[in-house]
Amino acid sequence: MATPIIIDIPHSLGRDEAKRRMTNGVAKLASHIPGGAATVTHDWPSQDQMSLTVATMGVEVPCTVDAEDARLRVTMLLPAMLSLMSGPIKAIVQQQGERLLLDGKSSHTV
Repeated sequence: MATPIIIDIPHSLGRDEAKRRMTNGVAKLASHIPGGAATVTHDWPSQDQMSLTVATMGVEVPCTVDAEDARLRVTMLLPAMLSLMSGPIKAIVQQQGERLLLDGKSSHTV
């Protein structure tokens, strides 16, 4: 059974800029996943929600990222075999999410 993990990543970018940075940075996500050979597929089922599936080492983890004015809310459904690693996984997602938002700086001041 999948275990839902919710991670809030605060930001001061505003919803539209956070979504732009998410869109621009999603291609980089696979390179930040331990174990190598990860694939990340994504789409936008609604205006403010990105749906992701991260697949590595034979395991798929479905995720959603809800863009809000002052935070991103990441919801991951960890398979049972990964639930014991939920703490470290949550820390990595938090850190990489913050990095994704910072790396996506645009030409205007944020």
